[in-house]
Amino acid sequence: MKRRAAPESRPVAMTVAGSDSGGGAGIQADLKTMEACGAFGTSAITSVTAQNTRGVEGTHLLPVAELEAQIEAVLDDFDVHAVKTGMLGTAEVVETVEGYADRLPNLVVDPVMVAASGDRLLEPEAESAYEDLIGAATLVTPNADEAAVLTGIDPETEDDMRTVGEQLCDLGATAALVKGGHVEIGDREEVVDVLVTDETVETFRHPRVETDATHGSGCTLSSAIAARLSRGDDLTTAVEAGVDLLARAVRYPLDVGEGPGSVHHMVESRDRAARESTAERVTEVVERFVDRDVSRLVPEVGMNVVGATPYAERPDETAAVEGKITRTLSGVRPNRGVRFGASSHVAHFLIACREFDAARRFAVNCRFDDDVAAALADLDGEVVTVESDDAPDAPGSIQRWLAGTAFERADGSPVAVVDRGGVGREPTVRLLADDATRVAERTLAVRDDLTTE
Repeated sequence: MKRRAAPESRPVAMTVAGSDSGGGAGIQADLKTMEACGAFGTSAITSVTAQNTRGVEGTHLLPVAELEAQIEAVLDDFDVHAVKTGMLGTAEVVETVEGYADRLPNLVVDPVMVAASGDRLLEPEAESAYEDLIGAATLVTPNADEAAVLTGIDPETEDDMRTVGEQLCDLGATAALVKGGHVEIGDREEVVDVLVTDETVETFRHPRVETDATHGSGCTLSSAIAARLSRGDDLTTAVEAGVDLLARAVRYPLDVGEGPGSVHHMVESRDRAARESTAERVTEVVERFVDRDVSRLVPEVGMNVVGATPYAERPDETAAVEGKITRTLSGVRPNRGVRFGASSHVAHFLIACREFDAARRFAVNCRFDDDVAAALADLDGEVVTVESDDAPDAPGSIQRWLAGTAFERADGSPVAVVDRGGVGREPTVRLLADDATRVAERTLAVRDDLTTE
């Protein structure tokens, strides 16, 4: 018996850009990102590049007639809800795309001029041709170098970025997102992006990631925004989601090629896909603890098992026991089930540890005393003790301070961090591991040492 098809309806987005044989930028990055953001990606290729993570080795522009044929084919068949442009290359191509502008809804113009490697991707005479295309754009997304070419302003401050955005809006763009990845503002610890419309100015901030693996970052951002617009998001929501995705894609780059690598276009979808398995691993650890009765390790505040998804950046991206694990007359039991966002203190600690070692995905908090200290000495890794009397008192700050101090003192990545407590806080130890099995084994090893005393 034949099975019935079960079609899925999905919004369609389109990219008009060059091909990157290295897969990190261009059409390849655009389509990966659109798929990750829930849109069906279509394309019109402007040029073919011989490119990898080290740079651009060659470029071949397709005839304009071939570009027009691709655009016509897509628009004739698909109900396109958003379009982004990338590498256009020549004035003729820019003008050709602008000629279709009235048929390109939610047009996001990424004015690609220079590759991350420094290779030029736009003929100098094509720069002025961008004005009309920008005038038809819903959003234009220049970086600092592109902003300087388009407006004559080399942005060095947030005020400069706002002025660039205002000038681009004066050209006719509905909005401009001036990207701050190349702008060194203040102590350079933040990346600041400025979204400007005729009526508003909004600023988006993210901690700067020290990496050279930014190949494809502009393509990924503009594609993510276009995909979100195709789904019906308003402009601000689409930009905020795109900026958040790029921040995570840069934080967890792909180590591919001999060059710096590539941003991780699929990072958010991969992370979402790992949520269920992460919760299952936490549940398995909890069941082992109940079965082996870890009562002697449960602190007065209760025990928790916390598991982070592979690309977790926030406590709500960790799975934990809601209500913690508590002692009973017959052993231990979880108060409720495992859910994401159920832990505060241990989750903040684990997320802070991941700043130093992103492989650390699981943590357990236990009581601490002299007997536990003796048992910790037998663990398969470094144990660090921290006196936290001088730790900051803001929410989450103590946990970040504990993690930072512990990793600063450790020779490598510690398997246990002892907090001797302070006013109103009992002494505890937090056990760390890359996987659920290992964190369970380390906890049970301490439990077994206490039992055999």
